[in-house]
Amino acid sequence: MSPGRSGRLVDAAVLAVAVVEGALTTISEADPHVVVPIAIALLALLARERLPLPVFLVTLPAVLFPGTIVPALVALYVVSSRYRDWWLLVGCGLVAATALVFPMSDFAPSIWDSYTLLGVVYAVMTALAPILLGQFLRSRRELALRLVEVEEAREHERRLDAEAILAGERNQLAREMHDVVSHQVSLIAVQAGALKVSTTDPNAKVAAENVRQLSVNTLDELRHMVNLLRASGTPATELTPQPTLTDLHRLVDNSAIDAHLVGNAPEDLEPPAQRAIYRTIQEALTNVRKHAPGASATIEISHDDDELTVTVTNTPPTRPHLALPSARHGLVGLRERAALLGGTLHTGPTPDGGFRLRLRLPVTSARTEPG
Repeated sequence: MSPGRSGRLVDAAVLAVAVVEGALTTISEADPHVVVPIAIALLALLARERLPLPVFLVTLPAVLFPGTIVPALVALYVVSSRYRDWWLLVGCGLVAATALVFPMSDFAPSIWDSYTLLGVVYAVMTALAPILLGQFLRSRRELALRLVEVEEAREHERRLDAEAILAGERNQLAREMHDVVSHQVSLIAVQAGALKVSTTDPNAKVAAENVRQLSVNTLDELRHMVNLLRASGTPATELTPQPTLTDLHRLVDNSAIDAHLVGNAPEDLEPPAQRAIYRTIQEALTNVRKHAPGASATIEISHDDDELTVTVTNTPPTRPHLALPSARHGLVGLRERAALLGGTLHTGPTPDGGFRLRLRLPVTSARTEPG
């Protein structure tokens, strides 16, 4: 029968009807032996889901002798709901109809008797009903499964369409980044190199070399970003190379400002925490170059059993700064990184006119769990 709570209730109701019919048949019959085929038929119904055909055959004696038909009809329904072979179903239906007609043949003087013909018609219709009901419910279940498959296929198709649209947007963004940003940064690097060769001022040479080196580093990172955008969404997507804490000294040395790194982070930090610390320091040094020319910076990394703290503090600027475009997206991204790791990011000016950026991360979420 059908699964679920409603299906169990229907099964219980059908078994109750079969038991009531068997009890009434036993009471109405004078022969006490009728209880044997009825009991066998009722007990066989308990195995109808596992052995539908044998159970159907076992219930037929109860139809022939005392005339108990409910167990046979229930078994015939189960056979019909399990099998699609019409030859099998027709054969079972004829056997059931014959068993239903057989008790009436003793009272009919001839096969052409009208009562016998009506009994044959009733028997055929009675046997046909559970077969049609079983086939109807089987077709309904199959249709429901097909509808689920169609919906899953449509959802998969919609997901593929969305991924294709995103892939196109990523490729377009990658092309724009490569064509516009890389072109301008390349010009900066070339002009910085030319300035280094042509100038005789030692300070200008150092500044030009710093500009050239920063431009080259920017082009390398841009190249990695473009590759990531183009590969995103494919099985071959690689997020390497990604910065780690071992790259901090190189970052500070190439920052083109007077920066000092104090302290060390734990060695067992998770890669996301290492990237968050690296990007936070990178963004802070970039802001110092943009908004505080001539300032020096101090990067302090400290930690205890509960919290890791990264503080970047810069002195006031010593030279006027250029009005560079800024939407503060960098700080927003840093706050999002910190929030994903369960930490916080605070920024603000210092009393002497400088600026301080402080990242706090919980050590329990930042450290690698022991295996």
